Amino acid sequence: MNKNDPNLPAIISAVLQKPKYEHIQADLVERLAARELAKGRKTKEAVKEVSAKLHQIGAAYFKLAPQYARWLEELVTLSHDPAHEDVRAFCLQVMQAHSSTAERLSILAEFYADILAPIGPLESVFDLACGLNPLALPWMPLKAGARYYGCDIFSDLIAFDNAFLAHCGLQANLIPADIFQYEFQQPVQAALLLKSLPCLEQLEKGAASALLEAIPAKYLLISYPIRSLGGKSKGMRQTYSAQFESLTAGRKWKVTRYEFSSELAFLVEK
Repeated sequence: MNKNDPNLPAIISAVLQKPKYEHIQADLVERLAARELAKGRKTKEAVKEVSAKLHQIGAAYFKLAPQYARWLEELVTLSHDPAHEDVRAFCLQVMQAHSSTAERLSILAEFYADILAPIGPLESVFDLACGLNPLALPWMPLKAGARYYGCDIFSDLIAFDNAFLAHCGLQANLIPADIFQYEFQQPVQAALLLKSLPCLEQLEKGAASALLEAIPAKYLLISYPIRSLGGKSKGMRQTYSAQFESLTAGRKWKVTRYEFSSELAFLVEK
């Protein structure tokens, strides 16, 4: 990749001027743009390709336009106790806006009760490529005041997630970044990679294996979608089962598999 290409700034600027991508990390846009230029693409074509990739890995998952300002106004009126009925109702409403969390709502309670409750209550987690998953806090087996780390590529989403976690009394440490640029400052008990590995493979093909090895967590909760955003299965359960087995082959990790109606999950003990 040539980051000195004179066309690079124009591509970055054109992409970030699009409303869907104005809050995405500029360094991610830069990396993707440099790759397209290295393939010999012209500026207009590179803008189109970078925008398509960002849609594929991020923007496509927003079922509804996020209403962060309105949600923050509502948040300040709510209890600081994440177990409170009004907080739970708020979280369920907001999580509808993002496909990844919306698809999990029907299994939300059993998902965390079955997988994380046996190893909880947790004092620290990484939530990587988190989306709106921090709003699943009322169903997570976390200790009061737990440390909550993680990242996502949208800075406005991260600001909202941090505000929510802080409102509920957690140490909110989410930052805007993609996983491959995220710096792990300290070990945690559990890391969450929920339906994110397929997107990460699109960003850095073949890099997932090294990433799993590098995450300083005792447990990894990894999940995969079993249907496309359009609702079709396309043999995804079998495909992702095989991908996960390939990722963990040869490692002396304890793996427990969980099958849900809308998601395939694995708890890895490193």
